[in-house]
Amino acid sequence: MPRVMAVSFERYGRLHYLDPGEQTYAVGDRVLVPTEAGPEVAECVWAPEWVSDDDGFVGLPLCAGRAGEADLERDADHRRRRAEAKLVARRLIKRHGLAMKIVGIDYLDPATAPEQLVVVYFTAPHRVDFRALVGELARSLDSRVDLRQVGSRDAARLTGGIGSCGRDLCCATFLKDFEPVTLRMAKAQDLPPNPLKISGACGRLLCCLKYEHPLYAEFAREAPAVGARVEVDGEEGTVVAHQVPADAVLVRMKDSGAVSRCSRASVCGSRQAYEGRGTTGRRGRTQRADDPTA
Repeated sequence: MPRVMAVSFERYGRLHYLDPGEQTYAVGDRVLVPTEAGPEVAECVWAPEWVSDDDGFVGLPLCAGRAGEADLERDADHRRRRAEAKLVARRLIKRHGLAMKIVGIDYLDPATAPEQLVVVYFTAPHRVDFRALVGELARSLDSRVDLRQVGSRDAARLTGGIGSCGRDLCCATFLKDFEPVTLRMAKAQDLPPNPLKISGACGRLLCCLKYEHPLYAEFAREAPAVGARVEVDGEEGTVVAHQVPADAVLVRMKDSGAVSRCSRASVCGSRQAYEGRGTTGRRGRTQRADDPTA
């Protein structure tokens, strides 16, 4: 069984999973994370623990150990340079009157990169001619500057925030890849087709619609549809609603008119037994309420 730990470069930021090796770390320890630009300082937010082989934590990068004083000083210097670069970039963007918004800054020093480099991530409603801005920004920061335009989802990942559920954004914490989310998924979950209610901080459809879609799709395949006639404890009834999170359906009884909640398993089992009696009589099959043959 492998051991796994989670670290974050920013407080309440995206989680990165590492193999702790033989070392033991505690929550709050500053550790070194191997990156393409060299080891970077991060904070341990999930102490090492054993996980199952089926959890998918295979081939994780190995933690490079605890951060020393020199590493902490270098990390503090990088944070100071990134903050300075953000202030300078915002001031120059305002001076040039460009429709740009800074969402993130990366700084690579000559110790971990061929040359000193400042990467500026920004969003814009359209393509921006920033050639004059790059030159002036490079002279002000005395380093090479790379401006990169990102989409709305990547911007939300970089800036972070709180979602409509009251928790940190998925893309800024654990979500690695963006999967396509369609309006059909919202319709299958009986959500209103109002973009203001089913959109995230990035302005796109909520990523959590994708998480719950398989549950709703499985429920729709196995449970009787709304309007279908079923038998519950020997009494006929009509399905009037689905309660997917509770794995149940609401059934209105034919004789009493009362509405009761039944588990999907009980209704599906009763329906299968009901259909298995034969097809000669109308009472021997599940029917829709609007079936003209009923």
